Amino acid sequence: MSDRLTRVGPTTRIRVRELSGSTVRDRRDDLATEEPLEIRLAALDGTRKTVAITMRTPGHDFELATGFLHGEGLVRPGGIAAIAYCTDEDLPPEARYNTVTVRLHGPIPDLPTLDRHFLTSSACGVCGSASLDDLHDRCAPLPRGTLQLTPEILYGLPDALRAGQGVFGKTGGLHAAGLFRPDGTLVALREDVGRHNAVDKLVGWASLGERLPLAEHVLMVSGRASYEIMQKALVAGVPAVCAVSAPSSLAVDLAREFGMTLVGFLRGQRCNVYSGQERISVE
Repeated sequence: MSDRLTRVGPTTRIRVRELSGSTVRDRRDDLATEEPLEIRLAALDGTRKTVAITMRTPGHDFELATGFLHGEGLVRPGGIAAIAYCTDEDLPPEARYNTVTVRLHGPIPDLPTLDRHFLTSSACGVCGSASLDDLHDRCAPLPRGTLQLTPEILYGLPDALRAGQGVFGKTGGLHAAGLFRPDGTLVALREDVGRHNAVDKLVGWASLGERLPLAEHVLMVSGRASYEIMQKALVAGVPAVCAVSAPSSLAVDLAREFGMTLVGFLRGQRCNVYSGQERISVE
């Protein structure tokens, strides 16, 4: 079977029946593709372990795998020897582009948190304070740095993010994460059905390009700001996170404890600043 037949793209075209008042018509429609991605780790001695299975939009899969592993502290920049789609004979052809194997220079990490990621879940069985304590073992608070933003720059980020969402424009069904410079210039943007995946793809892009840490950048997300998104931003060294919707309470706790700027409800000419007000210049 050829790659053209087995590799699924970010959009899927179907036939739908559209009802509008008393009018009925059949037409084609584009949907955001949703497929599972299995992320495997492989060591030089041949041992392998599946660390995650996540539902995602195909595209930038190597970045997604890299960003996820970096965010969970399972690999560091430079720790990856190779990344490839799996070609094991036990996999049917249609599944090969849904399985990514990340080969490490060293052994597979033996971490207690590894097993809980076999199927990604929002229920990890610990409380918020325990999650923050665990994060302190891996990350230090971010330095103040030189990043400075103005309200005018903030107000322009949602429109700039939306303008870069090519797949959303066709489907209306994707989250986005964008990386911006302090002057509002878009550096990179990724889309996915999962907002966490979109952030992982961005972090993976930065890691593979040896751009980490992202100390002088702003992360803009199209949905809400969750603890997971703030964690991924922290590990990547992003000092400021902006969201169109609300943050969660634990996201605010994380931002305040680790010295991050967190902006929510960024719509039109207004927003709420929950943490790190010192990075925003207000006359």
